[in-house]
Amino acid sequence: MSESLRTTVEIGFNVLYLIVIWTMVVMMTRRRPDVSPENQPVANRFRWAFLLLALGDTGHVGFRVVAYALGGLDANPLWVGLGALATAITVTIFYVIMLDIWRVRFNQNYGWFEYLLIASVPVRFIVMALPSNDWGSTVPPVFWGPFRNIFLMILGLGVLFLILRDALKIKDGLFQRVAYCVFFSYLFYTPVIFMVRDYPMLGMLMIPKTIMYIVIAFLAYYGLYPSTQQTRLTTRSKQI
Repeated sequence: MSESLRTTVEIGFNVLYLIVIWTMVVMMTRRRPDVSPENQPVANRFRWAFLLLALGDTGHVGFRVVAYALGGLDANPLWVGLGALATAITVTIFYVIMLDIWRVRFNQNYGWFEYLLIASVPVRFIVMALPSNDWGSTVPPVFWGPFRNIFLMILGLGVLFLILRDALKIKDGLFQRVAYCVFFSYLFYTPVIFMVRDYPMLGMLMIPKTIMYIVIAFLAYYGLYPSTQQTRLTTRSKQI
């Protein structure tokens, strides 16, 4: 794939992704009052999780689009770096909320394992705050890029394990599918973390990785938020 074609694909996908993810957040917000009482806690946490993800990715994806418009990524490394920092923060909080979604959905309490996952968050933020991360660069540093992401992998894969374990136990189809999406998102993301500096084309794996988050948003919306038709039927039955 030529560089110009790769750039066109990336920009087109990024813009489409932002439109879709913000649309999902708006739809969740509009349908929130119609969610059944038993699903309200989980549905509302999903809404907050994807609102944060949308905000961070607007910085990440949006700043990359701005950098391209101003002459390319290499000519505007600060835009790229600040965008990467924004999404690094919000995706971390996204998985903290996902951990709490697991707790609420499966009526669990935090134990030593869950607190270990939570402890990875301040450690990640401290590592990210070190100047060696060079957030003004378009390419993550050889050591610090993968190192700071190890803590995100600990958190995300830990959440994946908890959700999949308990979803399989009670045959919760919705959360089994959510867990599989998290798994594939990390499957696509891991080569990018460790090898993108040597093989830049691996960065294209961020597209299927990002699609997995879109799928999770759709699963949460259609699994927890009632359709317009369902809402009308419920309203009509109450009136009767």
